[in-house]
Amino acid sequence: MTKIEREDNGKKGRFVIYDNNEEAGEMTFTWAGKEKFIIDHTGVEDKFGGKGYAKALVMAGVEYARENDLKIIPLCPYAKSRFNKDKSIADVLA
Repeated sequence: MTKIEREDNGKKGRFVIYDNNEEAGEMTFTWAGKEKFIIDHTGVEDKFGGKGYAKALVMAGVEYARENDLKIIPLCPYAKSRFNKDKSIADVLA
């Protein structure tokens, strides 16, 4: 069973994906003002590779942005490629 949780201290935060209560990966972000955040890193532990967790983390960020009327600046190479490939999430691009 997987779950994704969001942590946020007001300046920086991360979305963490858990696989059977074990941390499997994270996507870190930094706030750029009150209406935008920068995805600066997406990483999944090697043993959890190939399960689509990096994509799930980016999509969790997209969902959060949509729910809170926010925009995303994808600086991390993985997030940037995800936005380039999937035009259905372009609405949250800053």
